[in-house]
Amino acid sequence: MSKYVRKSLAFSFIVLTFAYLKWMIKMKKYKSRIVDDMLKARLRRKGAVLIEGAKWCGKTTTAEQHAASVLYMADPEVARIADVSIKRLLKGERPRLLDEWQVAPAIWDAVRFDVDHSDSMGQFILTGSSVPPKTSDIMHSGVGRFAKLLMRPMTLFESGESNGEVSLSSLFNSEEDVDSESLMDIDQLAFLICRGGWPGAIGLSDNDALGQAFDYFDIVTDSDVSRVDGVARDPQRVRLLMRSYARHQGTGASVGTILADIKTNDSSELSDNTVYDYIKALKRTFVIEDMPAWNPNIRSKTAIRTSDTRYFIDPCIGTAALGLGPNDLINDLETMGLMFETLCIRDLRVYAESIDGSVYHYRDKNGLECDAVIHLRNGSYGLVEIKLGGERLIEEGAKTLSALASLIDTTKMKSPSFMMVLTGVGRYAYRRPDGIFVVPISCLRN
Repeated sequence: MSKYVRKSLAFSFIVLTFAYLKWMIKMKKYKSRIVDDMLKARLRRKGAVLIEGAKWCGKTTTAEQHAASVLYMADPEVARIADVSIKRLLKGERPRLLDEWQVAPAIWDAVRFDVDHSDSMGQFILTGSSVPPKTSDIMHSGVGRFAKLLMRPMTLFESGESNGEVSLSSLFNSEEDVDSESLMDIDQLAFLICRGGWPGAIGLSDNDALGQAFDYFDIVTDSDVSRVDGVARDPQRVRLLMRSYARHQGTGASVGTILADIKTNDSSELSDNTVYDYIKALKRTFVIEDMPAWNPNIRSKTAIRTSDTRYFIDPCIGTAALGLGPNDLINDLETMGLMFETLCIRDLRVYAESIDGSVYHYRDKNGLECDAVIHLRNGSYGLVEIKLGGERLIEEGAKTLSALASLIDTTKMKSPSFMMVLTGVGRYAYRRPDGIFVVPISCLRN
């Protein structure tokens, strides 16, 4: 072997070692997300995957773990090249991550064309900002070429605050018993509600972590809600709307109710149409994610309410909108219960989607309500009541679950796979004599 070849091999070894160490450092810092496996599955079956979700929820960081090359469209130089040659930006090892692709909307059709002429899956990952492009800038929807993946803030299991000893998937697979102990107290729970699931808040000091939620709220109200479609919106009006929305977390409040609430608590000239417009903008920026109603086969002729239940994508948006901190929640347990429900819905949505499920609510004209119905693609479903804690509330939740289960016509649909009261500060996870599970949120995982 010549001296030149030996030097060349040595240099290559050093480069590869450096790259490997850099990759190891990156992976060590990365907290695994439940969507990691979901992204892998979509890359196996589609040419391109679009990751959407709220700003700061970790889309780019997660996508980087699965990409062989990366292009950051926020780089001004890259954006200038996009005006000259879109094809040039697609060159690189695959899967290629195109971060903030909407900066140059023509990338969508270029990726679609590339995928059409490739025999391989998993060619591109696109991360979509909370400020999407105009649909008029895109020629083709991407059906058959793209898979979509919605990413939310971190669950308690992902952030390390849930021990994960109770699996939602196992409950659907005829789990007969559960056994886990929660060490979470009401102070920690109140903090986690106000901190939220932003990856950038994990590991910071308490004050800095709590400040992330207020920073997020300020950016949404001052900028993002107007950038979403180029329509100028009054930041103060956005704040009023979001405060009202926060007061109605977990309810089916109508637009008229929200408007009346705004007028009662603050001086405003908002109209119904303006409220609709603002809510639509907040949904497009993934700030609001309302929950649709579940429509089961019921033995009686009870009318089922079909209005959506109001939720922010993370509970800390609601606490920030109201200017609340952990101590405020502890001193107002009714409000804490509403915000705790939003936290649970956030986590249940992530857990459910990882097992091909969706989360709904149930409400009928007789006042019977169920906080969450987790319905899987195969028709299996579980009923969940969310309670902050305490024997009285747990008993109330169990009665609601039993009442709903008794109404379901099991000759036309399956019986519930499980019924569960999801608690905030309960000490143990256990199965009651009536078969209903009681599980602290700090013990749950997908």
